[in-house]
Amino acid sequence: MNQNIKIPFVDLYPQYEELQSEIDFGIRDVITRSDFITGPTVDKFEKSIVEYTGAEACASIGSGTNALVCALKALGIGPGDHVMTVGHTFVSTTEAIVNVGATPLFVDIDEFYHLDTEQMRKVTGSKEFVLPELKAILFVDLYGQTPDIDKINAFAEEYDLKVIEDAAQSFGAEYKGKKVGSLVDLTCFSFNPVKNLGAMGDAGAVTGSKEYIDKVKMYRDHGRKTKFEYETVGYNARIDNLQAVVIQAKLNKIDTWLDKKRQICRKYSKELDAIVRCPKEASWSKHTYYVYVIETPEGTRDDLQEFLKQKGIATNIHYKFPTHKTKAFQKFSHNLERTEYVCENILSLPCYHTLPEHHQNYIINSVKEFYAN
Repeated sequence: MNQNIKIPFVDLYPQYEELQSEIDFGIRDVITRSDFITGPTVDKFEKSIVEYTGAEACASIGSGTNALVCALKALGIGPGDHVMTVGHTFVSTTEAIVNVGATPLFVDIDEFYHLDTEQMRKVTGSKEFVLPELKAILFVDLYGQTPDIDKINAFAEEYDLKVIEDAAQSFGAEYKGKKVGSLVDLTCFSFNPVKNLGAMGDAGAVTGSKEYIDKVKMYRDHGRKTKFEYETVGYNARIDNLQAVVIQAKLNKIDTWLDKKRQICRKYSKELDAIVRCPKEASWSKHTYYVYVIETPEGTRDDLQEFLKQKGIATNIHYKFPTHKTKAFQKFSHNLERTEYVCENILSLPCYHTLPEHHQNYIINSVKEFYAN
């Protein structure tokens, strides 16, 4: 054991170091103008997201969870409706569905950890499926790449369903050469500090058609259309300008950072794929590797995690429990065989674009050492 090596799971400070002068100037400008919520800073930020993603319109928003809730509301999803989704995700995906009064209909995952498009067909013949109540599909770009969106859109068209993309982990990803953000009815991003494009607090965005984005903007701002016109019951879910400044600065670097991260992840896969199941990049996808997740031989995950901890390597689990197995959502429980197996055997390794090469090698060699014993 090397007592001198400490590798954090994430290291965000180098991002700030690289952009310090630009971020500091932008924050001072916001403070000097006392322009903290909405206004030209946010307008510029939303325009930049539109230009990057190719979407028709963008609504910045207070968090990725706010984005999901406002997107569901904008598409008319509410009490009595069912939404097809996955249990292998961060809890906010299911939380948003339940918080608008709808019911999650869970579908198992495929080899890429995505909503299994073949299972969608099977669910339509199950006792849980009630066609008139199914109104939307909310899929997740888990770990930083998309599922086969064309198949999901075709299924949605067949059953007249709305489609929402939880792209909290996939900003900068591509599907068949197109940036995530313009491929379904509404796409929801998170700019939590640890995400691909991270703020210095909570923040998010929704992209899509102007018709739907106008509704999202209404829901994020207390349900008002103009200053004194309250059209519906909404939320206080606006982004603040300080976060918009930070994200705007990082947006100019995101593709370079992601390319460096991809190189590290592919090195991991080349070295470790014979020992553990490494992430697979789908033919249609340009992966962002939000996290680098290995699937360990059954029953070895916890021991490996402890071994790496003793070696000074921080790891994480994304996610230890499926959403449908948590106390909050167990009433919606389904038998999702692959989801439950995966949650018992996956482990996330440190992977960020500034991870030094000697740390990369140390992590690789430590995993090899564990399985050699």
